Amino acid sequence: MTFGFASSAATSFHGSAGSASRLTRLLAPAEWAEAGIPLLRNPREVVSGLHVRHEPALSTAVVAVLDTEERLVASASFARRPAPADGWEFRNTLLAQLRRVIPHDLRRRSPVRTAVLLYCREGDERWTEEDGAWMWGLRDACTLHGLRCGAYITLTRGGWQVLGDGRGGRRPSSGSPPAGFAELVSGPGRAPMRTASGAAEAMRRTAAR
Repeated sequence: MTFGFASSAATSFHGSAGSASRLTRLLAPAEWAEAGIPLLRNPREVVSGLHVRHEPALSTAVVAVLDTEERLVASASFARRPAPADGWEFRNTLLAQLRRVIPHDLRRRSPVRTAVLLYCREGDERWTEEDGAWMWGLRDACTLHGLRCGAYITLTRGGWQVLGDGRGGRRPSSGSPPAGFAELVSGPGRAPMRTASGAAEAMRRTAAR
């Protein structure tokens, strides 16, 4: 498995007192690949469904919870604050969003539901330190909420990419026009993303902005 690396002005850790701490709160591509993250059966359907529901702009993250059949249970989108990338901060933000939209599964012996993260950003598909911080935050938030840690997906001008997986596509991209919720349900040529409840109105309430 091959990874590219890209520098990012938004993720520069140099020259600050907290640099060393932040550098320990990220996952490198090799660590992510060794973590046994479950593969999505149909990543294109997941990405397209989340893009239609949340219409993410640049610096927007979408965290979604899937059941064992890869049906969407809950999701929330939020803007990333303009601050140095820190896995601990990302963990806290993701955990707060998960608590808003779905009860925890900490009483289960092992996780049943899976959380995935879609992040819309500048740059290309190559891994950045910011991606590593999101990966660290997602893994930790899932542990604290009783969920299985799932895929981390970037959405850039070139399309979408499941990091550590090698799968991706050109559409949707960060420049794709908003499609609207109606197209998710009945749009031409689009397979609707399955939901655990099957209720469009329930998903409108659950998909917090």
